[in-house]
Amino acid sequence: MKNRLYYIIMCAVLATAFTYAPPAHAILPTEVRWHNESSDTTKITDILIKVTNAHPTTPNETVALIAKEFIGTPYVAGTLEGSPEMLTVNLDELDCTTFIDIVAALALTIEERRSSWQDFLHNLEQMRYRQGRVDGYGSRLHYISDWIVSNNHRGYIQEMTDRLPNSHYQVKTLDYMSRHREAYPALKDSTEYERIKSAEVGYRSHRFPYIKSSSLMGKNGTANLKEGDIVALTTKTPGLDVSHMGIIVMEKDGPHLLHASSKAGKVVIDKLNLSDYLRKAHQITGLRVIRIKEQ
Repeated sequence: MKNRLYYIIMCAVLATAFTYAPPAHAILPTEVRWHNESSDTTKITDILIKVTNAHPTTPNETVALIAKEFIGTPYVAGTLEGSPEMLTVNLDELDCTTFIDIVAALALTIEERRSSWQDFLHNLEQMRYRQGRVDGYGSRLHYISDWIVSNNHRGYIQEMTDRLPNSHYQVKTLDYMSRHREAYPALKDSTEYERIKSAEVGYRSHRFPYIKSSSLMGKNGTANLKEGDIVALTTKTPGLDVSHMGIIVMEKDGPHLLHASSKAGKVVIDKLNLSDYLRKAHQITGLRVIRIKEQ
């Protein structure tokens, strides 16, 4: 009888050990710098429910549906800046980077079959910060290469660039922020400045794939792009890898960029198709292609 009781207890313990998963870190609302907590949480929930109910069949379709919800949103730069560093949520004002990380975090939430703004906050923090936690200005993934490497490693995204035809590699040292310290108020703090320099060390002579603009402007050059692809536009600027980001949407004349445009002053589907856009953007050398992974 004792042996049978012991067996039953041990089976229960083992079953608990294999099925129990510790709860994910949940960021508290008091740890968030909201633009407007009431309207932001309502909008997050509405988008999650609306897009989920549209029954997208791929992560790319999810991304495209979410991105279109932000068309017309005003372009405002620098909305993440503030002291102390906090998870900042502002769905009413976007720049090209905040547009992408908000859309990506919403898409990841839907891919995980979750539908609450709390889940979105968790994913936004996971994707925006090193190790998935806010820990000062230096913990934010400022360089897009760093954002790609981190989120690719964590299984949230997949870089497709080197899997597509006509991809090449570029080698660049990423040190723009430390060399332009005066442009970043947070870097007046010597500790944060050293943290940024430390992060840049990992990106000395950084080798990354890209598809040259000239390849994309040729016949069928954009044929392998899909609606919902996140694209990072690479730049000639010394010390910098990417100068702009957007999402591919398909129009009658081919792919267009859905992006937070400083020129238009809002989130728009660009009037130019991607080939013509790149033809006019002389500082852009090409692009990288990123897709949200199915969870």
